[in-house]
Amino acid sequence: MAENQKRRIAVTGIGLVTPVGNSTEETWKNLQEGKSGAGPITNFDASGFSTTIGAEVKDYDVADVLEDTKQLKYSSRSHKFALGAAAEALADAGIAPTAENSHRWGLSVGAGMMTNEYSDLKQVFEHATEDGYFQPDGLLSDGYELNPLDICRWQCNAGLGILTKQFGIRGYATSVHTACASGGQAIGTALKAMRRGQCDYMLAGGFDSMLNPIGISGFCLLGALSTDNDNPTGASRPFDETRNGFVLGEGAGFLVLEDWDAAEARGASIYAELAGDGNSLSCYRITDSPPDGNGPIQAIEQALGDADTTMEEIDYVNAHGTSTQMNDRSECAAMKAVFQGRISEVNVSSTKSCMGHLIAAAGAVEAAVCCLAIRDSISPVNANYENPDPDCDVNLVVGEPKPGRIRAALTNSLGFGGSNSSLVFRNPEEVNV
Repeated sequence: MAENQKRRIAVTGIGLVTPVGNSTEETWKNLQEGKSGAGPITNFDASGFSTTIGAEVKDYDVADVLEDTKQLKYSSRSHKFALGAAAEALADAGIAPTAENSHRWGLSVGAGMMTNEYSDLKQVFEHATEDGYFQPDGLLSDGYELNPLDICRWQCNAGLGILTKQFGIRGYATSVHTACASGGQAIGTALKAMRRGQCDYMLAGGFDSMLNPIGISGFCLLGALSTDNDNPTGASRPFDETRNGFVLGEGAGFLVLEDWDAAEARGASIYAELAGDGNSLSCYRITDSPPDGNGPIQAIEQALGDADTTMEEIDYVNAHGTSTQMNDRSECAAMKAVFQGRISEVNVSSTKSCMGHLIAAAGAVEAAVCCLAIRDSISPVNANYENPDPDCDVNLVVGEPKPGRIRAALTNSLGFGGSNSSLVFRNPEEVNV
């Protein structure tokens, strides 16, 4: 390989656990049909909150897909989604770490901010406040002893440890938390690690579940959630003029990445090339992107540059599209600034219209959606769109999916705090031209 030639990275495996499906193909089928995963929250009694709806993962038991279930005792709800999605991705790729190559496997995850369960915090609070303090020996004041496994599970990098142990990964490993940009930035981090030669294979993705009283209350206080409790399936309507907040979701998504030449040599089925990664920090408001799209513009342009491509080759954008007023407007401003006169030719949709906002998992799941869109030559629908917003006048895919070959796809993830991530995926046929 020439010194200035970037190592090509293939996506050979996908695993998804989402509110619209407990597998990749189920999720993809329901996204194409525009089915919503939103409904009344059942994980806990949400009747006291202004928002009582969410997009929950349904009837999922990770033990059904794991041969070894030892790690489940360390796992929170979101960790279980991660284990299932990762297992599916590895099975889909037809490759996994072995004793001989485990040190050449890496792991990069976008991890949620709430790794502890509400029930754990409630239990600690109830015991700690009986006498108002903890004993020095680690016992609560009434003699109740905290389970050390619970404490381990609460760590931000707990999911990283669980996944490396479960799948025997012994190489490069990192956990990224940049709010809603986490999953996308984790995949971009994996791309850079592979290009540096640190790994030959990577498991990369994200997982999260904030559908608990703490998560719901926090977003309610911010005014970020839709309060259309009587219409949960229509509550997430990105880019619609009447949008009034996002629907909180949960889930996980993982990709298996490997050297392009090695993937071809073993006859792997390649979804796409992971071609470009871009990141920026908006530094505007902790909850909003700038109205002119400045931060997202930088991330998109960096990703295009990193992929050695131009806006002329992008046929589909999986937008961040949260269904909030400010952020949808900012992202559209960014897309119009980048694509300029070609904006009417680029298919755009936000699959959060069906799945809700999966927070740290969102970028990873939506990256997988881009790969599936490239594979099947179809741009998924932007559901629930009825009322055009003049500030969001991009080429939205509405009504039904739009067929057509996709040369390259772009996905955006724009996080609270101003973290922006963009990824470019290229059609395998374009790589071999």
